[in-house]
Amino acid sequence: MSATSFQIEVPDTVLARARRGETGALEQIYRAFERPAFTLALRMLGDAEHARETVHDAMLHVLERIGQFRGESPFWGWLRQIVVNQALMRLRKERGVVLEELPADDDVQGNAPPPWVLADARRLEQALTHLPALTRSVLWLYHVEDYTHQEIAELTGKSVSFSKSQVMRGSIRLRNLLEPLQEEAAPCMTATAH
Repeated sequence: MSATSFQIEVPDTVLARARRGETGALEQIYRAFERPAFTLALRMLGDAEHARETVHDAMLHVLERIGQFRGESPFWGWLRQIVVNQALMRLRKERGVVLEELPADDDVQGNAPPPWVLADARRLEQALTHLPALTRSVLWLYHVEDYTHQEIAELTGKSVSFSKSQVMRGSIRLRNLLEPLQEEAAPCMTATAH
């Protein structure tokens, strides 16, 4: 998957104004990051209303803590981390969701390409909704947001092997969910190729 849409550079002047509490600068930051924050929260939570609430909570957190941003890393990375933390906190509140994960008996498929390579966005979105929330979150953090297994383990309070197994099992499950959809699309592609 491509690089995250969070990689938006915020000029130092805007950050300085935001640290002083200038409403215009804070609104500028909000507008710049609203869509990527919502996309990330939606992918992790699988629910648009929860994603909107998570973005709201994350942006309030940014507003309250922007003075603590030291500039040791890109601002977008700091803000993305806040969104991830807020989404994970929401998952933890819904204990049944957090504990839900893929069973260990899924078949292991070697070096097959990632399941989303051949899927269109609508079909991928549909298949993702069938994964447990925690598995979907781990897949998104690993493949789209480029988090390492170590970082995911720290965020979720699980082990590195948990992160690796969720990526592997989630990819297999996603591939299995997409196969029937790809088979349905194949006759259409074959018919138009002749």
